Amino acid sequence: MDSELYPDLAAAGSLGALLERTAAELALDITVMPGLWGVTSAGISASAPGRKPLDVHIGSERRWFGVTGTTHGIEMISGATTDLRDVVRAGVAWGSGKSLRDLHELLPWLESSEFAQAVERGPAEAVDLAWGRLRRQAAEAPEFPEFGELVEATHAEPRLRRLFPFASMWRVGFRACVGFPCSLAVFITPGTETRPFLVQCSRGHAEDPELRDRDLTGEAATAQEAAALAVALLPAGLGPAVIGSDDL
Repeated sequence: MDSELYPDLAAAGSLGALLERTAAELALDITVMPGLWGVTSAGISASAPGRKPLDVHIGSERRWFGVTGTTHGIEMISGATTDLRDVVRAGVAWGSGKSLRDLHELLPWLESSEFAQAVERGPAEAVDLAWGRLRRQAAEAPEFPEFGELVEATHAEPRLRRLFPFASMWRVGFRACVGFPCSLAVFITPGTETRPFLVQCSRGHAEDPELRDRDLTGEAATAQEAAALAVALLPAGLGPAVIGSDDL
């Protein structure tokens, strides 16, 4: 920490202490939690369901305070300001459950992604957005037509279409929840002229595709057959995807 940039922080001893002091000056009630980076970071507790404490940290080369708000492992808001009072206001507003739109109107320096906004509207919106992005990715990769065929074949299957899709190393995976961590239901490796499509079920988590437990494996000659096999391997009653995450 550069004490010339942050003399108030140096005097307070930690960012958490400085946040508490600032909140008291504003007559606002916050609960400060330890940050990930020692005295230069802190969290402002959130009472709204699903919302994690607002993460607060400082800039290193010039004075600013950055914030990030997440829910179920998804970054919902982020931003930076030089006014610590606005950071406290952001913590109060985020913690109380204000909508992303209301947060931006209250504090215009706060930003949220298209995906975060879809998540806030509900799981169906987030799933639709993910499918749209996946189909655009396939359309922009004409050099790998098998990937595009797989994306379209899985999208045509109603049970797969209501799960949350994603791609990793050209493999297409499907999850029953939008947040993280979340166990995979099934994933498919595209075939080639010399290799069949590979369909696998898994109990492992999607963040680590190389280390997950692989339960069932099947092969298919075409993308359509692979999609049908994936549907057959889905647990009964799985889906549609929900906003949430697995409990580890």
